[in-house]
Amino acid sequence: MKKAMNQSLMTLILNGISILALLFLLFSLFSYSRASAELNNASEQRFNLTYNANRFMNGSAYLTNEVRAYAATGDKQHYDNYWNEINHLKNRDLGVAAMQEIGITSKEQDMIDEMSAISNKLVPLEEEAMNQVASGDSASAIQYVYGAEYSSSIAKINSLKEQFLADLDNRTSEQVAALIREEDAIKFRMFAAMALVAVLQLSSMIVVRKRVLRPVVAVRDQMEEISQGNLSAEFALEGDTSELGMLVQSIHETKHELKRYINDIDDKLAQMAEGNMDLDVGDDYRGEFRPIQKAMAQILDALNKALSRIDTTAEQVLAESRKVAAGAQSMSSGTVEQAAAVEELTASVQDISRQVGSTSMDADNAQSYSEEAISHLMRCNERMGDLTVAIEDISKASQEIGGIIKTIEDISFQTNILALNAAVEAARAGEAGKGFAVVAGEVQNLANKSNQSAKSITELIENTVKLVRYGTDLSAETTEALAAVVASGQKTAGVVDRIAESARQQAQSLEQVTQGMAQISQVVQSNASNAEQSAASARELENQAEELKNSVQKFRLRGQRRR
Repeated sequence: MKKAMNQSLMTLILNGISILALLFLLFSLFSYSRASAELNNASEQRFNLTYNANRFMNGSAYLTNEVRAYAATGDKQHYDNYWNEINHLKNRDLGVAAMQEIGITSKEQDMIDEMSAISNKLVPLEEEAMNQVASGDSASAIQYVYGAEYSSSIAKINSLKEQFLADLDNRTSEQVAALIREEDAIKFRMFAAMALVAVLQLSSMIVVRKRVLRPVVAVRDQMEEISQGNLSAEFALEGDTSELGMLVQSIHETKHELKRYINDIDDKLAQMAEGNMDLDVGDDYRGEFRPIQKAMAQILDALNKALSRIDTTAEQVLAESRKVAAGAQSMSSGTVEQAAAVEELTASVQDISRQVGSTSMDADNAQSYSEEAISHLMRCNERMGDLTVAIEDISKASQEIGGIIKTIEDISFQTNILALNAAVEAARAGEAGKGFAVVAGEVQNLANKSNQSAKSITELIENTVKLVRYGTDLSAETTEALAAVVASGQKTAGVVDRIAESARQQAQSLEQVTQGMAQISQVVQSNASNAEQSAASARELENQAEELKNSVQKFRLRGQRRR
């Protein structure tokens, strides 16, 4: 394996330089920010110093102008403005204080002190001039403020002002210029650092693209080929001592090992497919492939054991299938005979079922006839009851007729007595009573005839009553006999009902038996068919067992000689 710089080391160097350049850039940014702040501060101080210097100088000039204006005009307003500046505004003092706070040089401070001293010497002159104006001596006041001493002092102050402003401007401008130069230098360093970072990043991108991305893309493509099972795909990269080189070397080794494993597995599976189970699996598999090696060994052991058991079982199945074939053939013959016997029995049961059905129909008819007879007997019994009642009514009427006959006999007897009395009275009457005697005789004859008729009717009624009594007794006996007949008919009807119900049940039972026999016949026929199929299956099983035995004998197992 050739030596090569690690991609991580090269990237680390480039990134380290880039980081240092970035740190330098950050430091330059910080310096630039500080310089910009100092420049802004210096510019602000310059402005403030100039402003306060002018404030100081303008305050002094303002006092001079107000004094001269007051002396020239005598206007009290200028006087008030003067003292307002002295006592309240104090621009000179405030300007000096602000400049001192900002910071001035000793030379500048000396010039301010000198201007202040000159200005302070002018104050008594200005006060004197204002007093003279107040007293009305404006000419003397003008002489004071426009005199040679006052004017020379003002000229000296103005000269100091110009020098002070010139020195202050030079000093602050030089300070600002120095800061600007420093800021420009920092900008240059920043641009240089940015250019360096850009160059380093571009170099890093080129290096990464050439030394990392391209090999990574090639590795990715190769891994895709491996993931699709293509171990023979071309892989032009060579291994080296760099990280990617070691990865490439690992891929080459992986492909080689995978090919070795696959070739070994393919060879053993091919021999197993040809029936050679007398194989040994080596122990040179590594890593996650050891379970595959172990599984192959277990498969070979299991197949040897299973095929051995199958061989033994095939011999047993062959022997048993021959027995089953013989038994199935015998059972098939017996089942055919049994099917014929069941068909004959089914035909006999069907004949009996038809006979029982006919008997059941006759029993149903007898039941209907018995029910009709019972109904007729019931109606006869009811009519006999009515007849008995009618005979009893006749007997009662006969008794009543007997009473009437007795009354008729009494009337006939009375009529006869009356006829005798009439005959007696007619006899007494003589000739005049002859016609009445005839009537009495006729009445007597009528009474005698009525008596005889009554006796005849009495005899007739007595005979009728006897006959009625006989008829009543006979109807009572007939009623009892009919009641007995009705009871017997009801019992007979019950017996006939039970016979009919039993016949129906027998018919149903025989129908069920017929259906059962039909089902038994179907089952027996199905069994016969199945027995024939079983015999055929047994013969087929025998043939398959023979083929299984021959197929198992094709395998060469451990501890067995090839037959």
